Amino acid sequence: MNLIKNLPGPFLVFLGAVSLSFGGLIVKSFEGATLWQILFWRSIFFSLTVLVFLLITYKKKIFNSFYLSGFPGFIAGAILSLGFCGYVVAMYSTTVANTNFIISLQILFLAIFGYFFLKEKISLITLISITLAVVGVLIMVGNSLSPGELTGNLAAFSMPISFAVLIIIVRKYPSIDMVPAQFIAGIFCCLIGYFLSNQIMISYHDIFLGFLAGFFQIGFGFIFITIGARTTPSAMVGIIMLSESVLGPMWAFLFVSERPSIFSLIGGAIILFAVLMQFYTLLKKDKKIISH
Repeated sequence: MNLIKNLPGPFLVFLGAVSLSFGGLIVKSFEGATLWQILFWRSIFFSLTVLVFLLITYKKKIFNSFYLSGFPGFIAGAILSLGFCGYVVAMYSTTVANTNFIISLQILFLAIFGYFFLKEKISLITLISITLAVVGVLIMVGNSLSPGELTGNLAAFSMPISFAVLIIIVRKYPSIDMVPAQFIAGIFCCLIGYFLSNQIMISYHDIFLGFLAGFFQIGFGFIFITIGARTTPSAMVGIIMLSESVLGPMWAFLFVSERPSIFSLIGGAIILFAVLMQFYTLLKKDKKIISH
């Protein structure tokens, strides 16, 4: 564990982004599991991974870590669970490219929520970025004629929204460790998957994929990002996380031959450009803070 903590923060964030980028490929590779069965097995292995991490980190004080997270940690976990559910629904119903492009909107939702809940001003560049992102989303989602794909695109919005709310809670209560909240999110998703599934048992092949998704993809992904983000400027974290939006569709194209439509690529390109504009604004803020 000390070895992980001694690695450079930006490198850990990149490892986390790479881990998360395999989510779409894994979901698309399930053979017979239903949407809610995938959610259950993915979440149970994720919860176990976070629990082991908490045991190694806090040892006998693990229950105290949940107590210290308190009500904000519980709410953060509940909201994050909605994002996890939306992610699986999106990957199950629409393309990996669409899902990843929409997830990259989290930095813009963060600016919007920061304005309403933390009284943070929205700059002109941020306003232009939000407008461009809306145009990109309309191009991408507007082309989704089938009900399933449209549902998947809409479900994908739960991930950037829940992530933005999580960051707002972290900013409001900066002393709270949000790793226990991730465990709470995993448990909520397990319960949702369990009660919405007709049966829990699936093939060993699909259980193994659930293990890969829960342990390596989101388990390692969120742990790496949580640790790496502590020593990495926020704008740099956002830019590095864009690699997930690029790598995710690439894995799906290479291994399951999923080809995004031209409208998805055009809309996604506009979204990524809008997000980069917002990162540029944050980068300037970070430089001003460092100079002072």
